[in-house]
Amino acid sequence: MHEQFDLAGRVAVVTGGSRGIGRAIAEGMAAAGATVVPTARSADDLATVVEGIQADGGEALAVSTDVADPDSVAALFDRVEEEYGGADVVVNNAGINPDAALGTPERVDAEGFDFVTDVNLRGAFLCAREGAAHLRERGGSVVNVASVGGLVGLPRQHPYVASKHGLVGLTKSLALDWAPDVRVNCLAPGYVATDLTGDLRENDDLSASILDRTPLDRFADPEEIAGPAVFLASDAASYVTGATLAVDGGWTAR
Repeated sequence: MHEQFDLAGRVAVVTGGSRGIGRAIAEGMAAAGATVVPTARSADDLATVVEGIQADGGEALAVSTDVADPDSVAALFDRVEEEYGGADVVVNNAGINPDAALGTPERVDAEGFDFVTDVNLRGAFLCAREGAAHLRERGGSVVNVASVGGLVGLPRQHPYVASKHGLVGLTKSLALDWAPDVRVNCLAPGYVATDLTGDLRENDDLSASILDRTPLDRFADPEEIAGPAVFLASDAASYVTGATLAVDGGWTAR
């Protein structure tokens, strides 16, 4: 691996790190040499991730965290400081898009809207805020995981789209306030083959409509999001901040 992409000696916190994109990013960070702290609400879901990283010779620590709860987030970074002295990288990947929050605007209730934005946007802000002292001291970086839904509109996904657009904006404002000490960037993945898109991929009509809109004509593998995340966290992106990198198979090129 080129030395600019080497994350040896760095500590990376990855929220939503138990499956899908988050798991791939956690494993990608570990493969690049980082000590990884994957988080999720359930410790049981994180066990296989940590075991896999350790089996490959890496170091990882699972910490159960509810990113929408300020006390839980504070406890996460206290634990990271206790174990490793602080975090060098914070990847805000935790996100939800439940069926209850889908539909035309008049069918989405306030509780459903708040539930999505509390995790997807407020949670990212809380993690960035709590990690700020570590990141400033260590010259670290934040990688927010948004979506093509943070760059364009998507029908019947109003809380999700609002939260992801907000995350793109938050990335820019944090980058301005924290430069030059901390870099803050964002990924905007397209449709990825994970458990969360299983129903879409099994529905022939919906899957075909997504592929028709995607120039590369396929869903991404989670590992294809991990590489760009490692890039943004690494010295290879040392002059990149406030940017949103679309990893979407060409979705937003149309």
